[in-house]
Amino acid sequence: MGMRFLLLGLVLVLVGSSYGQAVTQKPDAEVARMVREISAKRIEADIRKLVSFGTRNTLSEQDSPTRGIGAARDWIFAEFQKISAECGGCLDVQKQSFVQPKANRIPEPTTLTNVFAVLKGTSDASRVYVVSGHYDSMCSSPTDAKCDAPGANDDASGTAVSIELARVMSKRKFDATIVFMAVPGEEQGLLGAAYYAEEAKKAKTNIEGMFTNDIVGGVNTHKKSQFRHKVRVFSEGVPSNETEQEANTRRSVGGENDSSSRQLARYVKEQSDRYLKGFGAWMIYRRDRYGRGGDHIPFVERGFAGIRFTESDEDYAHQHQNVRTVDGKFFGDTIDYIDFEYTANVARVNLVALAGLASAPGKPKGVGLVTGGLNNDSVLRWEANTDADLAGYEVVWRDTTAAEWTNSQFVGNVATFTMKAMSKDNFFFGVRAVDKSGNKSPVVYPRPYTPPRPSATPRPAS
Repeated sequence: MGMRFLLLGLVLVLVGSSYGQAVTQKPDAEVARMVREISAKRIEADIRKLVSFGTRNTLSEQDSPTRGIGAARDWIFAEFQKISAECGGCLDVQKQSFVQPKANRIPEPTTLTNVFAVLKGTSDASRVYVVSGHYDSMCSSPTDAKCDAPGANDDASGTAVSIELARVMSKRKFDATIVFMAVPGEEQGLLGAAYYAEEAKKAKTNIEGMFTNDIVGGVNTHKKSQFRHKVRVFSEGVPSNETEQEANTRRSVGGENDSSSRQLARYVKEQSDRYLKGFGAWMIYRRDRYGRGGDHIPFVERGFAGIRFTESDEDYAHQHQNVRTVDGKFFGDTIDYIDFEYTANVARVNLVALAGLASAPGKPKGVGLVTGGLNNDSVLRWEANTDADLAGYEVVWRDTTAAEWTNSQFVGNVATFTMKAMSKDNFFFGVRAVDKSGNKSPVVYPRPYTPPRPSATPRPAS
C-alpha cells in the first residue's frame, strides 16, 4: 500500500477497494467546539430584544428607535456590527434597501431592507452559502401595522439563529463565503428574500446553498411530543426551475428525489448525525407545509439549492394571531411559548452543516452517467475541481427506494469511474468532492451523458 493511499485512508476514513457501506467520519474538533459555543441564553436575549419592539410588521414605523420594523432593522444591523468588531472587522455588514411597489399585501410603495453580514471565504470566496431568518412579524392580518405583533417564534427565533451563527462562526475562517441574513416582507409574500435572490441571480452569484430558519422556537406546548428531538428540514424534489426538456429526462430515468435542494437536506442530516446526540434533522420530502411558504422558495425558483428549517410540531394558536384571550384560551406569538434550548439545537444543526459546506470543496460540475451501450456496468464522469486541497472524489449509491445515500467508495482524484457489475437501471448514483482533511461536498446527482461520436476519418483524395 502506497504512502499516499495510507494517508488518505487515515484522514478520510475511506472505504476499501471493494464496494461497501460508507464509513462514518469522526467529528472535527473545531466544529465540535463551535457546537458547544452556541448559547441558548444569547438566543433568548436576542429573541426578547426583537419582541420588545412591539411590532415588526413590514408596514410599521421605520423611524422610531423603539417600536416597529425600523427599530428592529437598526438593532440587527448594530448587532452584526458589534460581532464584526469583536473579530477585527471580519464581517462585511450591509443594508440592502429597495422600494417594494404596491402589491396584494403592500397598500402603498414601501421601503424594505435586508440586513446581512458577509464572512468572506479564504480560498473560494465566490462560492456562497446563505443562512436567514425573517425579522418581520404579523397579527391575524398581515397589513395591520398598529397591533402588537411580538413574533417571538415567527420569526424572531430564526433571526436569532442567524445572529448567533454569525457570533460563533465569525471567529473562524472557511474556504467559502457565508452570508448571515435577516429579511423583512416575508409575511407580505417573501419579498425581502425574493429581492436578494433576484439580485444574486442577476450578478451570477454562485449560491450553492440557502437555509431559512422560520418558526424554530420549539413551541413549549408540544414539549412532550414524540418528535421533540428533531427539527424538520423541508426540501423540494422536482426543481422549481426545471425546464420541459429536463422534466422529460427525469420522467425517463428518475431523479424526482434528487434535486440539489434534496441533496442539501441529506447533507444537513448527515452532518447532524455526525456531530449531535439527542437532536437532529428530520427530512421532509416537501418544498414546504400545506398552504404555507418560506424564504427559501424565491431561491429555489431561481435555480439555487434551498431548504427550510421549522420546528417539529407547530401550535397555530401562537402564530399569526392578535394577542388576546378568548373563552379562557390565550392566542398570540409571545415569548412565553419559546423553548430557547430547542432553538439553540436548531442553530447547532445549521452550524454543523454550514461549517461542513464552507470547509469542503465545491460540488463537482458536469456530473454525468454514461448511457451509450448496453451492459451491466455504470460509468460516471465529471469535470475536475480546481480546489487546491482536493483529495479526490467519492461515488455514492443507494437502492432506488432508499431515502438516503447508503453506500460510498472513494475513487481517487480521477474524472471518471466505472461501477463494475452495478447496473444504472438498478441503483441511483451520485458523486461528491473530498478534500485532504476529509471534508465532503454535497452529492451531485448525474444527468444522462451520451459520449460524442468519433469524427469519421477523412477519405484520401483520389
